[in-house]
Formats: sequence, structure tokens, C-alpha cells
Amino acid sequence: RLLHLFTYNYRRGWPDNHLRFAAFCRAAASLALHGDGAGWRPQLVHAHDWHAGLVPALLALEGPTRPPSVLTVHNLAFQGNFPRQATGAMALPAALCDSDAAEFYGQFSFLKVGISYADRLTTVSPTYAQEILTPEHGAGLDGLLRKRAADLVGILNGVDGEVWDPETDAHLAHHYSRDDLSGKRACKAAIQQELGLEPSEAVPLICFLNRLTHQKMADVVLAMLPALAEVGCQFALHGKGDRDMESAFAAAAERSPRVAVRIGYREDLAHRLNAGADISLTPSRFEPCGLTTMYAMRYGTLPVTRPVGGLADTVVDSAGTAADDAGATGFTFAEPSAEGLLACIGRAAGRFRDKAAWRRLQHTGMTRDFGWDASARRYLAVYHDL
Repeated sequence: RLLHLFTYNYRRGWPDNHLRFAAFCRAAASLALHGDGAGWRPQLVHAHDWHAGLVPALLALEGPTRPPSVLTVHNLAFQGNFPRQATGAMALPAALCDSDAAEFYGQFSFLKVGISYADRLTTVSPTYAQEILTPEHGAGLDGLLRKRAADLVGILNGVDGEVWDPETDAHLAHHYSRDDLSGKRACKAAIQQELGLEPSEAVPLICFLNRLTHQKMADVVLAMLPALAEVGCQFALHGKGDRDMESAFAAAAERSPRVAVRIGYREDLAHRLNAGADISLTPSRFEPCGLTTMYAMRYGTLPVTRPVGGLADTVVDSAGTAADDAGATGFTFAEPSAEGLLACIGRAAGRFRDKAAWRRLQHTGMTRDFGWDASARRYLAVYHDL
């Protein structure tokens, strides 16, 4: 019954999601306030995104004896906004339904409620925490967030180093390390064959492992594809999202032998693409964190991306000559356009031809520690402070 209650429709969401998640939040708040009936009560409640946004508010209304709350915003663009008239069925305190803390341009906003009442706010990267204070990235909530800025901290997400490890990855036929990349070359030949691309070590293979959405600049990637042959690259896409873009990318693959498209998502294929590709395309108009880029660097696949949000916190641009690449881990571009993206890919493809320089960039990226230890300590500091 619980599984049915919270099963989510990927494309649209259920029309009664406000009731489903209001019920979830009331249950969570009750557990936090009264415990499990066997003597356990939480010291602190950590809520995530709009789906749990009511929990900090319901706790705050109980007064000082309640446990403190933290709200993590994973993506400010998803706010859980519903018609004000729908709140009557949610069985919420009237003071909450009628408050300015819940109203968002004539709607009831789960996320705004959480931001208003949580004792601390976090985002999943330090740069995103600063960006959402601006009108450009604040999604209409930047004014409220500026008021709460003293309680806001950005903590970078981590990756599971046991799952994403080219030395032990069960999805790979050939393993490798930063000190011995021969297995990566074998992975490239294998994925080229699997996708029907011409086997070639000399041609840069670009992968686009992403949701096909406006945020991820899938429209810009699509517009850039016809010109990709000019920089002599192969292109492999694996992802899903906007139906029109899915169809357009599939049609592009039919027109060009240098383009391979696999709509959907398979974990094993994602691992093999990360291992076999030379370049990981992860452009975004905004990006709270960007785990795909971290996975790519662990596999010696260099990112081409924009320095926004968590991408700015994780990718160091190879801006100059090969001699200037100390610390660089990828390639970044500023203008969110097909021209800007293509120029950056051209820069990466040029550096790819210098094998010694490319190996140094790979080694640096694979040396970066994106594990959870440092981030966990920062969360513990927030918890202990509360």
C-alpha cells in the first residue's frame, strides 16, 4: 500500500500528489514528534526537496520542544506547487495554509514552506548555494533565500567509489587504473563495436549520458550535431526525456554513421560508456551538482561542460597550452549556445591529439576524490550545530 501511495509518474506526476506527499509529511512529522512507540525519538530531521517540504513547517508549529530540521534543496526548479484551493483536502493546520510562507504566485508551494520553516538549508554544491540567491537561478524564490542566507550552506554530493571504479566495475569486460589505461582503450573498442560505430582509437568518442531536457542543454547538443563531423568526433547518446528530442536524436543517428543513440537508461550501458568514451558531454544551463561529470572523471573520461553550480566546483578548465594544464580536469565554456559548445569540443579534440597531455589530464581527473567522507563531515557539522 505504501509503494502504491508514493509511486511516481515520471512524465507528469500523479494529479493528487499534493495529498500523497502531505500524508507522507504528516506521518514523518508525527514520528519525529512522538517517536516509534518503542522509546526511540529522532534528535534531528533531515528533509529533502519539495516532497518533504511540509515536515519542517509542521515541526516548527509545535514549538521549541520539537527536533530541529534541515532541508536540502536538490533542484530549485522543482517546487511542488499546487492550486491554493487544493489545500483544503490536505488536512493541514489553517495557519499554515493561509500563511505567506506557503503562497507562491497564487499557488501553495511545498518547497517554499520548507525553505521558510527549516532551521538550516543546504544545497548539493557550494556554487549552487550562491547562485540560487540571484534572480537568474533563484526560480522566483531568490528573495526568500536571501533572507535565509545565513542559514544556507552548500555541500557537494559524493559518489559511491565502490560502484563507480574502473578497476573493479562488474559491468566492464576490461579493467584499468589511472596508472595503466590500456584497459580503457579496450573498453573504447568494445563500446564502438556495441554501438555500431567505426572502431578507431584515433577518433575522439564523445558520450552524452543525460536527461534530454532544457536544463541539460539537450536542444543545444542537438543543434550542434550536424557540425560535429567538422571536428572529427564520434557521438554516443544514452538517455531519455523530452519525447520530441528523443525522436530528433534518433533521426540524427539514422542520418550519420558517426552518431549512435540509445534512448532509455540502462545502468550497465552507462558504465560501459563512461569507460569507453574519451569525452563526456555534460553542458547545463544550471546544475545543482552534476554526478555524471564526477563519474566520467573517475573513468578517465574528460568533461566538456559549463562552469555552473556543482560543475564549477568539480571541473578545472584546461584553458591554455598543454604546459599550463597543472590541475586541469576538463574543458568548460561560458555561452550556452551551439557555437560555444562546438568551440569547446574543438578545443578538447585538439588536446586529444596530444596523447601525453591527454594522459596527464586523465590522471589528474582520476586522482580527484569525490567520495562521501568530506561531505559527510560537513553534514555532521550542521547537525552538531543544531
